Amino acid sequence: MFAVLLLLCLSATVKDSSSLNLNFGANNVIEIFAVTNNDIANNTIVTDDDPPPHNQAARMARYITHTSNWGAMATVAVREPIVGFPFANIFSLSDGPVDQSSGTPYMYISPWEVSAHDLRQNNQTSITMSLAQGNYCSKMNYDPEDPRCAHIILTGTFVKLTRESEEGQFAKKSLFSRHPIMPEWPEDHGWFFAKLDIKNILVLDFFGGAVTVPLEEYFNAEPK
Repeated sequence: MFAVLLLLCLSATVKDSSSLNLNFGANNVIEIFAVTNNDIANNTIVTDDDPPPHNQAARMARYITHTSNWGAMATVAVREPIVGFPFANIFSLSDGPVDQSSGTPYMYISPWEVSAHDLRQNNQTSITMSLAQGNYCSKMNYDPEDPRCAHIILTGTFVKLTRESEEGQFAKKSLFSRHPIMPEWPEDHGWFFAKLDIKNILVLDFFGGAVTVPLEEYFNAEPK
């Protein structure tokens, strides 16, 4: 009975192209974002490994970046009635295939997406990812706000990639291998690959406050 009600509710949200607006930018909510249990199982890194020790902040940052399949990206809103306010949105991410971490978060985004409008005017952004997105914190009975349930904040600039470039092809491999539903998203939505060009890294993984990780140290660290 619940499944039938859910299907009816979801069906009611489907709109044709005449109802497009800047707050979403999709013809069909279901065809873009609906996933099956199989999709979720395929795009999640399953690991029994605990994260690195809290005194190895660079490794912790790389570990969280690599094991996170999504993150919250903050932009500065350009639309009424919240022009100038911070605006956070969820995006699927990947820094590389399961066995090939790069440390750089890649995204697959439509120009219709609400945050894309913000980024066209100001491409400065931050992305937050947390161990709470996996099983570790619940296993340890850590609240997501507990410093031991480590999280990172990567700040930098949003950069659109040329699909045919070497990095564009790596972004495609990185995202499509971790999010196998992506190739099925509507072709007419102008999807493109992008990355966060990291300028600053903050890690909070223990009591005493967040620490800044130098970029060179971050990119030289092993995520495992």
